[in-house]
Amino acid sequence: MGNEPRPPIVSSGPSGPSGPSGPSDSPALARRLGTADATLIGLGSMVGAGVFAAFTPAAAAAGSGLPIGLAVAGLVAFCNATSSAQLAAAYPASGGTYVYGRKRLGPWPGFLAGWGFVIGKTASAAAMAMTFAAYAAPAGWERPVAVAAVVLLAAVNYRGITRTALLTRIIVAVVLAALALGVVAAWTGTGPEAGTFLSDGLLAGGWYGILQSAGLLFFAFAGYARIATMGEEVRDPRRTIPRAVTLALGLALAVYAVVAVTLLAALGPDGVAATPAPLAAAVESGPLAWAGPVVRIGAAAASLGALLALVAGLGRTTLAMARGGDLPGWLAGIHPKYQVPHRAEVALAVVVCCVILVADLRGAIGFSSFGVLVYYLVANLAALTQPASDRRYPRALQVLGAFSCTVLALTLPLSSVLGGLAVFAAGVVLRLVRLRTQRP
Repeated sequence: MGNEPRPPIVSSGPSGPSGPSGPSDSPALARRLGTADATLIGLGSMVGAGVFAAFTPAAAAAGSGLPIGLAVAGLVAFCNATSSAQLAAAYPASGGTYVYGRKRLGPWPGFLAGWGFVIGKTASAAAMAMTFAAYAAPAGWERPVAVAAVVLLAAVNYRGITRTALLTRIIVAVVLAALALGVVAAWTGTGPEAGTFLSDGLLAGGWYGILQSAGLLFFAFAGYARIATMGEEVRDPRRTIPRAVTLALGLALAVYAVVAVTLLAALGPDGVAATPAPLAAAVESGPLAWAGPVVRIGAAAASLGALLALVAGLGRTTLAMARGGDLPGWLAGIHPKYQVPHRAEVALAVVVCCVILVADLRGAIGFSSFGVLVYYLVANLAALTQPASDRRYPRALQVLGAFSCTVLALTLPLSSVLGGLAVFAAGVVLRLVRLRTQRP
């Protein structure tokens, strides 16, 4: 393994790749995204996943300590965001930490990062599609509607990244409006007992429960990765990517904090843990119950926004892994007209639809979090090796990020940890087989 050759990975300058990246006929993706569009793509990913999916299991783990878990998750996400931004500015190519890991640490760490991202986010995409269907589909039609959502959004991505950014703008506006209405309606229904969730103490769930909630809530913050994985499509990446990553993360954290306090005040920790739609439940239990359907529409739109960005990010990471020889080379194809990795996106859409049709998605958040925490562990370690000329943030942030990713991954529910380890072991075996068959 130590003497394994390292295939060259695309390295982009201001107008495209400056070196080979695999097949010599693989063209560059078009640079069309500015700071606003890149920020909205990341924000759409995070808001969709966190507000409507992650608070329920996090409250079950931490109880009244949910705000502490959220703060820990936000701190870890900030460390990871600074590492991702620093790396993406130096290596503005599609693929995110898969590319950074290979560049800075070698083929195996890069592969583990890419494998964790693709597997974890495939589960996330299926979960977001099912979340959308739970709010939007008639009873009994959830799976067909979820599949239809995946097909529709894959078609949007297929026709180009500017259409993705335009649709994300619309979705984010709808989601934020619904959240604002939901928060106001929930507080209208609260009384003097609104602060009673603090009576048990913020540490009643214990530090293990708080760390587990932070690991589960980290699932909600992973949207900024979508900005880095699309680094080959961002204008002026050395300036745009760091700004977009930090802006998206800061905005998402502010939204999460407001919603978390609102839910705990309206429902209490047990109430939040007991329902898969806590914000809708908080609204519908108060005097402004008419706002409940509006919140549900916002939840459906948020899930679509997260799914849209997931499909885009998965396609770009798969493209990079195919360019690097870790996935079949035909997945590296780029559409001559729309300039997107069309084969990778179609293949992933098929896989996500299969997961929706056959899988029990309980625990998908934990499984996804495990894969993404490994992904960011590699990102922090890669950023730690960067020279002074590429350094934008103190090394202490990368050390803290790497340590925190390891701790949060190991404190996730046991089934998520074991399932994640099994999937990574399978990936290692598959890569070893592929390397052996490729030897002359």
